[in-house]
Amino acid sequence: MSDPRRPAGDAIVDFYSDGRDVSGRTLAGIVAWDDQRLEAVHDYIQWLFPTRQPSGVNPFAPLVTDATVAAFDRDPALRARLREAFNRMLLFYGLARSTDGVAIDPSRFPARSRVWLNPGNHNHLRLTRIMESLATLGLREEGLALQRCLLDVAAAHADSVTPRTVSFWRRLL
Repeated sequence: MSDPRRPAGDAIVDFYSDGRDVSGRTLAGIVAWDDQRLEAVHDYIQWLFPTRQPSGVNPFAPLVTDATVAAFDRDPALRARLREAFNRMLLFYGLARSTDGVAIDPSRFPARSRVWLNPGNHNHLRLTRIMESLATLGLREEGLALQRCLLDVAAAHADSVTPRTVSFWRRLL
């Protein structure tokens, strides 16, 4: 019997309900990847953090619909899995959840920031996607916390994030 809380045929809800993406990967499998694989593979982020906007790099990525949003609103398990994906990506970036939001993880940030904290890095687009997806799928506070942290990081490393990216981050949520 189908779950009335979940829209039939919604690829995002299916994926977040222990389903698979078009490459046969599961959420749990991706979250278990090491940092090198998360950096090297480019077509998973649209599944972990889907948005309403089509992806320029992954034409097979599913798009968030009103039914997707409603399913995440109704089902705390979906939001919990999204939060798990978010926590993994924070670790990837050298960040961590803190009592007041998101903060730099001093044990990981120096090494991890070398991967993404430079002008025009593709991870800036990933971070934008993460913020937008969190806000759309019921974790707005987490999205805002990431936004605040990234704006602080950008201010402290002004030569590492373009003014255009900072402006976009600022307006996003």
